[in-house]
Amino acid sequence: MTKPDIKKNKSTKTVFSESEATKIAEDLEFKSAEDILLWATTTFRQRLVLSTSFQATGMVILDMLSKISPDTRVMTLDTGRLPKATYDLIDQVQDQYDMQIEVQYPDSDNLKKIVAKHGINMFYKSYSLRLLCCEKRKLEPLSKALVDIDAWITGLTRQQGGTRTSTPKVTIDHKHNDILKINPIADWDNKMIWQYINDNKVPYNKLYDQGYTSIGCDPCTRPIEKNEDDRSGRWWWEKGMPKECGIHTFTKSK
Repeated sequence: MTKPDIKKNKSTKTVFSESEATKIAEDLEFKSAEDILLWATTTFRQRLVLSTSFQATGMVILDMLSKISPDTRVMTLDTGRLPKATYDLIDQVQDQYDMQIEVQYPDSDNLKKIVAKHGINMFYKSYSLRLLCCEKRKLEPLSKALVDIDAWITGLTRQQGGTRTSTPKVTIDHKHNDILKINPIADWDNKMIWQYINDNKVPYNKLYDQGYTSIGCDPCTRPIEKNEDDRSGRWWWEKGMPKECGIHTFTKSK
């Protein structure tokens, strides 16, 4: 792969131009997920983080990282409304992989204000209030956590559908200070994901055994019905709206 002309700005941040990021994405498109992670960990070192909600895709990447670069930082967002099974998995991961997960929390004062005004289950009332809840519980904590990072790794895949169908392996994340966003398994499908989990005995969220296919906050996630797509269990009461919280698309509450 052609080595980009990496530049450092005054804050020692690694900076890529649009053309460089596009070229990297093209060079990495047919590389294995392991090769992409090796490139990322050697390029960014301690200024790289895996952000995961411990879904199946994130667990695949976490397991790979544990073998390639066990010191790479791993971060998650605790919205305060996660299922017990997710918390159980976090504890299991920390024990099994002997790693410390960096947990990011929403601002408690901000939560108190919106809950006092709109109610604890405000997200059921309207699309805009659901986005507001996601913004305070997810988007704001994530933005703060990525301030001193040059690149972050996600478990996005194209087969998840919607706005994710064109997910590149590497792109510039303009929502987070133009850092690099790396999606090593963007071209994987469910069969590949679960094959890796089974072959490598990777722990996974036990809600998958109950018919869940995409797992977020407890009150906003349900098992899917027959013939529904993987993300149908997210915010299922909304009709005709993107199945996104705003982390991976430009979505802002009003």
